[in-house]
Amino acid sequence: MKQDLPYFLLKWFGYTVLLAGIHYYIFHTFFSEIKLYFPLWVIYLFNAGLVLLLFLIIRIQMARGYTKTYNLFLILTVSKMALAIVFLLPLFADKSENAVVDVINFFIPYFLFLGFEIFQLNVFFKKEETN
Repeated sequence: MKQDLPYFLLKWFGYTVLLAGIHYYIFHTFFSEIKLYFPLWVIYLFNAGLVLLLFLIIRIQMARGYTKTYNLFLILTVSKMALAIVFLLPLFADKSENAVVDVINFFIPYFLFLGFEIFQLNVFFKKEETN
């Protein structure tokens, strides 16, 4: 299990950098005149940090012998959704000039990171089942 962690971290970091680079390029090429409430780096730091935290919590619990990892994943995902709402509260309180653009800029990476997280956990669970 420990030998998989550096490989996951490399994929996580590469995915984050690639996704952020593409997002920065598209946003600054086509929408540079729009002022965002949350800078893109804050959005990526939040999303990437939550994915890493969720993955590490699940790995640690599995190493301790916790067998209900799917339940843990669902609980952590719901918690992650609640944290996303808390993160976006200033937008809902009308503090942003372009709230729709801010929300779109948040949720596109959120769902792409969620897909990455699910895929990586699926790979991890399959490896654990075969061991």
